[in-house]
Amino acid sequence: MKLTGTQFQLKVWAYLRKIPRGSVKTYSQVAKGIGRPFAVRAVANAIGKNPCAPKIPCHRVIKSDGSLGGYSGKGGLKTKKLLLKKEGVTL
Repeated sequence: MKLTGTQFQLKVWAYLRKIPRGSVKTYSQVAKGIGRPFAVRAVANAIGKNPCAPKIPCHRVIKSDGSLGGYSGKGGLKTKKLLLKKEGVTL
């Protein structure tokens, strides 16, 4: 499947694919991981436009305070919680 998006979105989505099953990163960690440490809000926006959730595992990204943040995939936060639980993540 060929993804279409901005270069920034594609970079964020590629990074999400590297987050191992059963672990989480914060939006800030993702921003730092792509070399754009001050682009936290832009990272969150790119994650929100993920066209392939949960195949591109945006559910593995949470807020710095440990709360879930958002989830634009089918089922919203309820699905995000279920996916994380299935992977053994406890929040």
